[in-house]
Formats: sequence, structure tokens, C-alpha cells
Amino acid sequence: MWNFKRSLWIIGGSLSLVIGLIGIIVPILPTTPLVLLAGFCYGKSSPRLHKWLVTNKYFGHYLADYKSGKGVPIRIKVFAVSIVWISVLFTLVVIPLFLVRIFMLGIAVVVTLFIFTSPLLKEKNKCTEIMQPDCERT
Repeated sequence: MWNFKRSLWIIGGSLSLVIGLIGIIVPILPTTPLVLLAGFCYGKSSPRLHKWLVTNKYFGHYLADYKSGKGVPIRIKVFAVSIVWISVLFTLVVIPLFLVRIFMLGIAVVVTLFIFTSPLLKEKNKCTEIMQPDCERT
């Protein structure tokens, strides 16, 4: 049974990572949440894959920022929540089963709360790196 669960975690992580990779090119797909999900799935299934992802030069910084408490940029959070709610609302229109609708709404609320209560990555202020007279100080 453990091998089956492990395989499902690896498949889920790999699928999430591939979609996240596509998200780098296609602006409608959110890369950061998908890479975080892949890191979570790999962490549950394979220390080797998790280490590879964390040390990867393309995806590692997403996990490092999140793990160090720097968080996720607000635009990514808003985009991820928008995608969740668009998907759920579409499901609510298509699926006539009341219990499925309640379940989907519950998932959307929990995911939304998780995303908006997770740390927020502050955008770098160029004025702090090079003090210029016309820069605003925050």
C-alpha cells in the first residue's frame, strides 16, 4: 500500500511540476503554487526528488523563498485564488449534485484561506539598493 501512495505522490508532484514549467511560458498558469505543490508531493514521497527540486536552479528559488518565510508575491496569490474560484464556480454550474457543490465550496474556502494567510513576498524596492533623489522611501 505504501508503494501505491508513494507512486501517487510522485505522479502528483511530477504533474504539478510539468504544469508549473508550462506556466513559465504560458502566463495564465501560476508557476509558484504549482512548484510549491510539487515540493510538498515530493517531500511526502521521495527525499531524492525533493532535494533535486529544492536545489534546482530554475525552481529552487520558489521553494527557498517560501520556506525561508519570504512567501509568495501578491499577484501570484490573487491569480491562484482567481483560478481556484473560476474552477469551482464552473464546477458548481456543471455538477448538479448538492453534496459535491458543498464539498467544492469547502475546498475553495480552505485553499483561499491557506493562500492568503501564507507569507507575502515583498517586492524589492530599487530605492533601497541605490539611493536616488527621486525615489520614494517606504
